[in-house]
Amino acid sequence: MNLLNGAGFNNLQGALHAAEMRQRVIANNVANADTPKFKRSEVLFEELLEERMGNGKPRLAGVRTNSRHIPIRQSSASIPDAKVVTDETSMMNNNENNVDIDREMSLLAKNQLSYNFYVQQMSHDIKMMRIAIEGRG
Repeated sequence: MNLLNGAGFNNLQGALHAAEMRQRVIANNVANADTPKFKRSEVLFEELLEERMGNGKPRLAGVRTNSRHIPIRQSSASIPDAKVVTDETSMMNNNENNVDIDREMSLLAKNQLSYNFYVQQMSHDIKMMRIAIEGRG
């Protein structure tokens, strides 16, 4: 089994990918803040991951080593793809644009903090695996 294929590490990779995508989407929103009829977009990932994981409730999952074994509620090990959704319903300006530049800038700062956390956590996890493999203390 590959140490980097665990559920936690895969979730972290998915979150990192979502943060990268969110950066591009927010930058696009900011760039089009004055474009008439432009509708802002956002990235959904954490909500989809929480839904996939059962809202934080632990699920029992059995491993079948023989085809005759009865399956025990297999949990989905796949990570959901981040999804871009566009808000077509709201309107902020007279030009039918719905980008609030202050909100976008705060979302950008929040996303940057999240991205930095994900990178640091991933780096820490890899460092701990390297220490365990090399046998150093």
